[in-house]
Amino acid sequence: MNRLRWPRRMPVDPYVLLLLGTVGLAALLPARGTAADVASGASTAGIALLFFLYGARLSTHEALAGLRHWRLHVTVLACTFVVFPLLGLAARGLVPVFLTHDLYTGLLFLTLVPSTIQSSIAFTSIARGNVPAAICAGSFSSLIGIVITPLLAAVLLGNSGGGFSADSLVKIVLQLLVPFLAGQALRRWIGGFITRHRKIIGLVDRGSILMVVYTAFSEGMVQGIWHQVSLPRLGGLVVTEAALLAAMLGLTWYGARALGFDRGDRIAIQFAGSKKSLASGLPMAGVLFGTHTALAVLPLMLFHQMQLMVCAVIAKRRSHDREAEVPGSGAQHHLPQIAP
Repeated sequence: MNRLRWPRRMPVDPYVLLLLGTVGLAALLPARGTAADVASGASTAGIALLFFLYGARLSTHEALAGLRHWRLHVTVLACTFVVFPLLGLAARGLVPVFLTHDLYTGLLFLTLVPSTIQSSIAFTSIARGNVPAAICAGSFSSLIGIVITPLLAAVLLGNSGGGFSADSLVKIVLQLLVPFLAGQALRRWIGGFITRHRKIIGLVDRGSILMVVYTAFSEGMVQGIWHQVSLPRLGGLVVTEAALLAAMLGLTWYGARALGFDRGDRIAIQFAGSKKSLASGLPMAGVLFGTHTALAVLPLMLFHQMQLMVCAVIAKRRSHDREAEVPGSGAQHHLPQIAP
């Protein structure tokens, strides 16, 4: 296989620039008092709407059919909820020399959240991999993560998570799982509309996440937690996350090959098993960390940008692999490309 070549221009997702702009807005004009309550309510409603749309998009028939490919889904889930957390625990040795305790807590939380849906599908499609498998893998990870992530946080984060309780789990289920199931129930009547207006729905998706980011970082500004983070510590966090991403990209690709998966499946496993969801992680962090949400999700936001940049390079290169042209290689790219 040809070696990956670093592009002359590193791709930067315009949405990431919006995220950074939202953080800047929260720094200059943080929501306080009644405005903070309104922003918090709006972000909660936005995330509920986001998962409602997820449920309305996912074909029940597609999901059930995807269960037949259980080896692939078990592999992705193992990468997301077993291998990632183990690497996160190993990073504990970097405290306090390389990372502060708070940054490490955010890094460990990052390793517990579910995989992405949109970007996994997009990169799998670009790389000419098994797109239906990526759809199901990302969806299953998000659904299972609604329960698994809070439980893992309770075990691994303990009191660092702001006090996990049964009430926290109920809040997360009500905010994420219930809207998803409602979307599934109404898909028969609204699925066609959502498919025809995908771009508009995408704006709703991204707008709801921006609202959550603004709320979280406003709380951080009001609490004054940014004085706890220095530039050297941020640099240490970036290096740590780069090593984490590189390790997962290598493990998912070569591990899937060792398990006997074909090329199309290996691509889906690599992209679904090496990434973490900002959309799922933000609302969970809001419930688990409370007023310390901003610092807790900083590692997740940095990792989100890093994974988009690196996976864009890999996906483009994979699309030119000679193996992609070999019949029976498992590549399925019948679905259109979806913007991450």
